[in-house]
Amino acid sequence: MTISLPDLPYSKEALAPNLSAGTLDFHHGKHHKAYVDNANKLLADTDLVNESLETIIVKTAGDAAKTGIFNNVAQVWNHSFYWQCMMPNGGGPATGAIASKIQSTWGSFEKFAEEFKNAGLTQFGSGWAWLVLEKDQLKIVKTANADNPLVHGQKPLLTVDVWEHAYYLDYQNRRADYLNTFVDKLINWNFVNSLLG
Repeated sequence: MTISLPDLPYSKEALAPNLSAGTLDFHHGKHHKAYVDNANKLLADTDLVNESLETIIVKTAGDAAKTGIFNNVAQVWNHSFYWQCMMPNGGGPATGAIASKIQSTWGSFEKFAEEFKNAGLTQFGSGWAWLVLEKDQLKIVKTANADNPLVHGQKPLLTVDVWEHAYYLDYQNRRADYLNTFVDKLINWNFVNSLLG
């Protein structure tokens, strides 16, 4: 099975001015594609070549001999998931079933948003902030580099990419501004709700 680069779920221009077409072209067309290409090269002639991305991630996590496979395959999965987490005219307070789960866990959407953005802001270096389900409990976690909640027994519901290439063209070193914009104007709550079922 060859891993392929998924199409963006919207046009490259659709998230502007919050994320520019240039950022999406660079991030999806260069970075995400490089992970796909590297993953396919590393998986060729291995016993993992016909496995799903999720299976490869779980089977290679923590295996020093398979670090390259894990890093590239997990980054393919993480990025494919990240694109789904955004939509044009998105963001703002949660809607649907996730809204009541956030309310019961954090007491308010504002408290959730504060903690989610803080997770992204305090992730040192490259990585991700996530909203996950763990044993039916919502949690906010952060992971470094390519690490992924799937290997920690958690179900990802939402992620924001805090690698610099995700925001640098538009926000330079202003990660906090990028995170504010992500929460206020980009989150696809419909996608998050689709994962709760």
